[in-house]
Amino acid sequence: MGAADWCRSSAGAALVLATSSDPEHPAENMADGSSETFWTTTGMFPQEFIIGFPKCVKISKVAIQCYLVRTLRIERSISKDPVDFEQCVEKDLQHTEGQLQMEEFPLPDFPATYLRFIIKSAFDHFVSVHRVMAEGTAENT
Repeated sequence: MGAADWCRSSAGAALVLATSSDPEHPAENMADGSSETFWTTTGMFPQEFIIGFPKCVKISKVAIQCYLVRTLRIERSISKDPVDFEQCVEKDLQHTEGQLQMEEFPLPDFPATYLRFIIKSAFDHFVSVHRVMAEGTAENT
């Protein structure tokens, strides 16, 4: 089997935590595979969300579609529970007026059971995350 997008709810991904909640734009929108729907933060930073995979996955690339995010950190955990995270990458994103930011982060086949995305700062009081993707292959267990 080739690389799959493990952040989609259809692949068994679960949104374990999101620090903001808006009933109009719930965090589950990030895992539905659509750029039309999104999760929005409710001000104040940092904000974070954690996505859990149904099994340990070797991640080769993470991508995010968002708006107004300034600094993003991505961490991973290989624990059975969403604890003991270690940093994979941190990046300052470019401001894209009026259009989505699309960022890709190649990773050297990182095993992960959870990914934590931390939005450390933003270009405005609110940001939106439209889609997250994690390409990789399932580990043999």
